[in-house]
Amino acid sequence: MSGTLIVLTGPTGVGKTELSLQLAERYACPIVSADSRQFYGDIPTGTAAPTIEQLSRVEHYFVGQLALSDYYSASCYEEDVLKLLDKLFKANDYVLLTGGSMLYIDAVCKGIDEIPTITDEIRREVVAHYEKVGLAVLCEELKVLDPVYYAEVDLNNHKRVIHAIEICRQTGGRYSDLRTRRVKSRPFRIIKIGLIRPREELFERISQRVEQMIADGLVDEARRVYPYRHLNSLNTVGYKELFAYFDGKMTLEEAVEKIKRNTRVYSKKQVTWYKKDLDMKWFSPDDKDGIIAYIDENSVL
Repeated sequence: MSGTLIVLTGPTGVGKTELSLQLAERYACPIVSADSRQFYGDIPTGTAAPTIEQLSRVEHYFVGQLALSDYYSASCYEEDVLKLLDKLFKANDYVLLTGGSMLYIDAVCKGIDEIPTITDEIRREVVAHYEKVGLAVLCEELKVLDPVYYAEVDLNNHKRVIHAIEICRQTGGRYSDLRTRRVKSRPFRIIKIGLIRPREELFERISQRVEQMIADGLVDEARRVYPYRHLNSLNTVGYKELFAYFDGKMTLEEAVEKIKRNTRVYSKKQVTWYKKDLDMKWFSPDDKDGIIAYIDENSVL
């Protein structure tokens, strides 16, 4: 395989979508989504999925291909995208990978550890146990099963705690023993471009984006998928807050403000993650000419 993978990423609301379309048109290449929530076809409004018009401009992959109940992971994504790139680079000098799911981008660019697939039975058991006894009890279980990972994991992040316990139960060993974090080589060139804006400007864009989603029918979309609220695909900002509104735990106005706040928090986590990647070159989304010049300078075809 040969060719150049252009990675365009950055925090939510920074302005990736339109720029990705312009770059894909400039380099006559397809777009591979790295937004793990856009994989699901039933929630286009809340995930800011590409519109029909945008999809018609450039060929897209990994948009709306999953049902809400489908299991999917960064490991699955790594395998599927590498197979796809093997085909795409036979017909394209460039492919554009864009989105804000940090782990999924790393899975393609660096690879992730080979973690065994969790059986449905174990997954149901651990989730049911969590719902019955709460996070604190699961943290104590993790402390016994894997004290090394217990010492470094965010114990307030129930998804990570649950995932670690699932792996420990599945393998009979420790999750930390499987986390080698070795960077895998890739048979294509990778150019990483990070988009950034001043914080206040980004936060204002996030606020406007949430308001637009509400105007575009996010409440109705969330109500349609409310019966499936227990699924992991819906355990995300935008839906969790509206589900709480439907449950009578807050007003719609409070839910909207909480969506804005939680989106801001998530954007800061994204920036913190990306800043650790020394291969990332940072640009303003408005500097398209500078981005193109950087791609051209670093492409070897």
